[in-house]
Amino acid sequence: MLQLNTLRQDPQAVKQRLAVRNFADTGLVDKILTLDDERKKLQLEFDTNQGKVNSTSKEIGALMGKGQKEEAERKKEEVATLKAGLAPTTEKLAAIENQLHDELVKLPNLPAAAVPIGKTAADNVVLREGGIKPVLAKDAVPHWDLIKKYDLIDFETGAKITGSGFPLYKGQGARLQRALIQYFLDFNTAAGYTEYLPPFMVNEASAYGTGQLPDKEGQMYYMPADNFYLIPTSEVPVTNIYRDEILKESDLPIRMTAYSPCFRREAGSFGKDVRGLNRVHQFEKVEVVQIVHPAKSYEVHEEMVSHVEKLLQTLGLPYRILNLCGGDMGFTSALTYDFEVYSAAQERWLEVSSVSNFESYQTNRMKIRFKDDKGKMQLAHSLNGSSLALPRIVACLLENNQFDGGIKLPVALHAYFGKERIS
Repeated sequence: MLQLNTLRQDPQAVKQRLAVRNFADTGLVDKILTLDDERKKLQLEFDTNQGKVNSTSKEIGALMGKGQKEEAERKKEEVATLKAGLAPTTEKLAAIENQLHDELVKLPNLPAAAVPIGKTAADNVVLREGGIKPVLAKDAVPHWDLIKKYDLIDFETGAKITGSGFPLYKGQGARLQRALIQYFLDFNTAAGYTEYLPPFMVNEASAYGTGQLPDKEGQMYYMPADNFYLIPTSEVPVTNIYRDEILKESDLPIRMTAYSPCFRREAGSFGKDVRGLNRVHQFEKVEVVQIVHPAKSYEVHEEMVSHVEKLLQTLGLPYRILNLCGGDMGFTSALTYDFEVYSAAQERWLEVSSVSNFESYQTNRMKIRFKDDKGKMQLAHSLNGSSLALPRIVACLLENNQFDGGIKLPVALHAYFGKERIS
């Protein structure tokens, strides 16, 4: 959530940044500022009358001490009248504060200066590419055929158990999932991240804190009996570990990593782009999250991008890094770099990671603050990245490494998988 001070300082600059996102309702900024003006007037009215109540109450004690009971009684009646007048002001103030909050959460985060102007994924900017695209044999097939050939995943039984988009991993497919998860976690903890295993359901406050509510409510699985949400990523519970906490400056940076299954309704997804593992409703992912000093967040963002890049390099997959344009960014992000790996059999790029800097947008919602060395309270900055999402990594590992005798696995996975190949 944006801070009111940000809007107050330069409303026109805020509107210009929102325009980079193609956010149409820039008049919402003016509406919020008007509501805030009304809130300030009501607050002044309340404070003035409360001040009168306090000063008059003091007079009553002094009058009683002097034996002026009749005058004291008149002052008591005056205080009673003043207090009665506070009630409607309090109600109006609470109502306008709620309205102000409801309007403020409709504003997305302001894109950083480095965010390219554009409306769709076609306008994203490729920053760099790495790895070598493999040249496959003429009889090479996409991963959904390889999955059947080596009996790795049973989509049909998964659909019987739950529904379409809930794959059932088996045999070598299940082993590969476990190997990748453990390898990713070990890679992250070796880089200084502390491992967590969080709850896979969160309450409304946690979903609101990271920005899933109210923006992505329709994309989450909801359990109304308990008012819980299945997590779309471990970013949600992990970042909320520090909700409503006041940290010390020396605590920063806080570096966390977590594995979790992820649940996404993916409403409206259909067609060839969702075939096989390209898009599913339940999948596994390892996440990295950092809570950092505001002055360091963009430096840390580059550090996290480098970390994910090195991880991809160990898997030997061709990749590219994109700077997402304003129209393709997530609601809460100030800057997002996407990682895509090349699917040789499908001849297309598949997204496997997003590394985002949210600045203070999430921490303002969650009230994650710290005291600097001068004792001043500040909002921390939060960042997160996929390290990595498994389905499309698996798809590309299968497709890009297929040969007559099976599927070769990268050296980094041999000890974790227990074999050098799937056969």
